[in-house]
Amino acid sequence: MFKINDYVVYGSNGVCMVKDIEKVTLRSEELEYYILSPVYNDRMTIKIPVNNKKISMRELMTKVEIMNLIGEISKNEIVEIEDSRKKVEEYKAIIKKGNAEDLIKVINSIKLEENEKSLIGKKLNKTDEDIMLSARKQLYQEMAIVLAINVDEVQDYIKSNM
Repeated sequence: MFKINDYVVYGSNGVCMVKDIEKVTLRSEELEYYILSPVYNDRMTIKIPVNNKKISMRELMTKVEIMNLIGEISKNEIVEIEDSRKKVEEYKAIIKKGNAEDLIKVINSIKLEENEKSLIGKKLNKTDEDIMLSARKQLYQEMAIVLAINVDEVQDYIKSNM
């Protein structure tokens, strides 16, 4: 169970702080809810049941895990699905889960496609651009919090530590 002031990754909402744990009585049953505040969106509050098994909420990575992850980036692992519609569905599912290793695969996959299209004078489609931005945003926000740097500095940090 998370505590007040803990940072967590909550699905595609990214890094959130547990602002409160609220008890609510509903039909004579007392339930606990996390009150989450997304770190990079101060206009949103999220209320989710503490004991909900469907919630994709996890602790932040450690600095050691981030350094290991940076080492994984250079392996250029990708999501290998040929059907473009199924690939987009898989990308969206990965973003919703928020697993850092899988986010890297999405970014690598789209970057590879972008490079291939560039060679023949084409650009990425809007859907792939949006997915890549979303995956990077989610990954970089978590890394920024753990590394105590600005989100804008994460990409340079990754490059200098590869």
